[in-house]
Amino acid sequence: MRIEFSMPEQPTSGTAPFALSVLAAGGTGVGTTAEQGLANTVSLARVADARGYRRFWMSEHHAMAATSVSSPPLMIARLIAETARIRLGAGGVMLPNHAPLLIAEQFGMLEALAPNRIDLGLGRAPGTDPATAAALRRGADANDGFPQQLLDLLGFLGDEFPPGHPYRDVHAVPGPWQAEQNRVHHGSTGPEAWILGSSLYSARLAAQLGCPYAFALQFGDADVDSALQTYRQSFQPSAALAEPRTLVSVPVAVSDDHRAAERQAATSAMAMLRMFKREGYLLLPPEEVEAYQATAQERQILDAYTARTFHGAPATVAARLEALQARTGADELMLVVGGHSAALDERGIGLIADHYGLPRD
Repeated sequence: MRIEFSMPEQPTSGTAPFALSVLAAGGTGVGTTAEQGLANTVSLARVADARGYRRFWMSEHHAMAATSVSSPPLMIARLIAETARIRLGAGGVMLPNHAPLLIAEQFGMLEALAPNRIDLGLGRAPGTDPATAAALRRGADANDGFPQQLLDLLGFLGDEFPPGHPYRDVHAVPGPWQAEQNRVHHGSTGPEAWILGSSLYSARLAAQLGCPYAFALQFGDADVDSALQTYRQSFQPSAALAEPRTLVSVPVAVSDDHRAAERQAATSAMAMLRMFKREGYLLLPPEEVEAYQATAQERQILDAYTARTFHGAPATVAARLEALQARTGADELMLVVGGHSAALDERGIGLIADHYGLPRD
């Protein structure tokens, strides 16, 4: 029961030479409750939808005080009712944390609720610290089975396993098998399955499976150029995708006030430093970040991660986005927001939308 479909041509966003999307993690800075953090995520998604962004993704994290989205599918279900056109997705689901059948069922339900608006980004990182990962996965070798987990998940989504496969008669519902049994047309193409990563390993895997590839540039000095080149050179067309499709996510902090943008970027940099020091990913207020007495080595890390965030006025950030796209040829750029100030993040995606002349709803 093979699903044959081709992803539509990727549109550009306004005057930008690429499509624009947004990634959030349910940011919950110090002084913010989980309820407020999730409400801010809902508000951010509404703005992204109203301003014509292509996608709104949320990442899966566990045991982090600065994030509130431990289950992207739950949040997607809420956002379906809060948005009208934007594609909603996980960026991503950390597959070794879950049974592939369960994810196929969850995203089949989401696709039935919002046909042709659901994305399923898949990664292999735990999304947390080692101890929490052990509690989630119950085994040190969870990552080793990632390629087979992907194959199983894609098999469940398309209801396609070869004869003799142990899951040949196991069906994800909702899905194509249910439609066939009930003698109705399965109008949906299913959720778009993306492979996420920041390495040559993920690039080769996405190419081998014929899936679109999303590269996470927010985690460090990963070699995006080599990864995208490897993906394109190794790409094998599939029933889901005829040609390579690429997305690059980058951290941003946008404001008309350059100093405010820099301070916002510094709060994310401090959270990364805290994570490296095993003190927990925490979004401290800018005042506390500025008052921190960093060692020379810590200052180097803070400065590097602040600079890595595309921060400043809309034109400044847009220039860096365009330079990145010109260098990598990415079809789509995803703005990763998640500093201490949710208001600045929301205002920032509006400023970028204004810069590129995206519509107002």
